[in-house]
Amino acid sequence: MTEFWERFSYYGMRSLLILFMTADAVQGGLGFNTRRAAALYGLYTAGVYLTSLPGGWIADRLVGQRRAVLIGGCFIAAGHFSMAISSLPTFYLGLALIVIGTGLLKPNASTMVGELYPNDHVRRDAGFSIFYMGINLGATVSPLVCGWLGQSVNWHLGFAAAGLGMVAGVVQYIRGGRYLGQAGLLPNAEADGGEGGRRRAATVLAVVAGALLLLLGLALAGVVPLTIEQVAGALTVLIVGMAVLYFGFQLLRGGLDRREIRRMWAIVAFFLFSALFWSGFEQAGSSLNLFADRLTDRNVFGWAMPASLLQAVQPAFIILFAPVFAWLWISLGRRNPSSPTKFALGLILMAASFVTMVVASLDCVGRARVGEVAAPHLVSPWWLVLTYLLQTFGELLVSPVGLSTVTKLAPHRKVSQLMGIWFMALSLGNLLAGQVAGRFEAFPLYQTFGMVALVTGAAGLLLLLLTPPIRALMSGVD
Repeated sequence: MTEFWERFSYYGMRSLLILFMTADAVQGGLGFNTRRAAALYGLYTAGVYLTSLPGGWIADRLVGQRRAVLIGGCFIAAGHFSMAISSLPTFYLGLALIVIGTGLLKPNASTMVGELYPNDHVRRDAGFSIFYMGINLGATVSPLVCGWLGQSVNWHLGFAAAGLGMVAGVVQYIRGGRYLGQAGLLPNAEADGGEGGRRRAATVLAVVAGALLLLLGLALAGVVPLTIEQVAGALTVLIVGMAVLYFGFQLLRGGLDRREIRRMWAIVAFFLFSALFWSGFEQAGSSLNLFADRLTDRNVFGWAMPASLLQAVQPAFIILFAPVFAWLWISLGRRNPSSPTKFALGLILMAASFVTMVVASLDCVGRARVGEVAAPHLVSPWWLVLTYLLQTFGELLVSPVGLSTVTKLAPHRKVSQLMGIWFMALSLGNLLAGQVAGRFEAFPLYQTFGMVALVTGAAGLLLLLLTPPIRALMSGVD
């Protein structure tokens, strides 16, 4: 239920974010151009995953998972309420607070679920299934509530509703603490250098956080001439550089044996293809959300359905089809496709979803540039529904498979590190998605969607060709 309310708040606000930023001031929005709004959207969603790295470290070294989740929930609620205030500084402050809070809450909530059971406990997988259902139920319900309030009543009321949802999550988390036993309590500090080690860790964290906040404040004040687009581009380069340095160090100086080195190369391959997949998947909240708002006929029996409500389609499909895929893998038994094959099929399905959007965009009158046609032809919302269905199938082939494969390939002593690096692939994909969505008005839509289809489709076909050598690198892990 804590994760239900956290995802309720996150996806409720996410369904409104780019629509609010691109809406004119007379409509209560910020009036950003699409490129700036998409870059900020990408920065925000990338930051949510990137802060999972320090969030897990803070929990392990300083406060424990249980307190980290509580503190994170309070930060998230404060962020949504900050965005409920109609001003640009409180908007930016709210985004920053939500990023910090999610980084503290999300990885540590997952860790605590695992701590409730011994590794070999028969109910462990069932517990994670319930947890995963909470995620997708929250993501399904939130656009129907926050999205409708934000677009039909007032943008800031939608943000406030997301904040109230997180408050409900914090309250029930505190009241339900008696069920958690020892899960999430701070481990023995002696293992990390005792109290002195904790103080040093806190000092390093404070210095880094202070430097980042100072740079952000100077940029927003105009002292440092950085645009949002430049920051997004710089962060993309930084994440790629961090990944290259990490994998390079592990392969050359990481103390790995020959089999572990081979498996590390397989993880590198999965990292690259995962980032490409998420760069397409995360268009749902940006370019596809804009398509729903501007170019989709949302008239339902005389009711103008808010575009944000279509954001509920994808998580609803996850709830519907996740059990089907789980049954399928069990039924196939030894004929179960390998992990690289599933990844490749996921990328091909992502490409197919954007081919669907190419056809949909060609059906619009505004084929050259969206802004050049006063009244573009509005297309059926079923195009988006079909797109989301194909992307859901792709997600079910990539997301759980990727998590499982990394945990099996990683050396046991480096599993936590590599899971953090895995989140960096999601962060990189979100940044790339924001930069692609920024082309929504700069190029014909069929070209923008076609580019995503071409890249993801080519990546899927390449991965199919590379499947035999990657399976050889995996050394028996399938």
